[in-house]
Amino acid sequence: MDITDDKLLKIALVTSLIGLIGLILFTPSIEVKEVKIEDVTRSMIDEEVSIDCVVSEVKSSRSGSSYFLTINDGTGQITLIIFESQVAQMQTNNLEIEDFKDKKVNVVGTVTEYNGEMEIVLSSGDSLKIIE
Repeated sequence: MDITDDKLLKIALVTSLIGLIGLILFTPSIEVKEVKIEDVTRSMIDEEVSIDCVVSEVKSSRSGSSYFLTINDGTGQITLIIFESQVAQMQTNNLEIEDFKDKKVNVVGTVTEYNGEMEIVLSSGDSLKIIE
């Protein structure tokens, strides 16, 4: 049996389609884990988590491009880091970081550690939402 360029192209196309369909069918949806601040530990570093909390304090970095929010959910408090790119994304949606102070919010971010303290880094500009 001769394998021509035409047959090879058809085999590659069919194999690619089967692979794409398999990825769509068998890839589980990614769900963000909802946690309480007291449950955030070093074992969760690099995990994406969701926390319902209140923003108790808003501070900007020395350069003014990043922000550090202290969030509290009644079980503890932790620092939320918002980098310049997320601030810019929020500002394009007409949101100012200071508007979140003393508001109940939902935060989606990645657990990190800095100087021995656990922190949350905001995933995107859309990952901080007022819920009340």
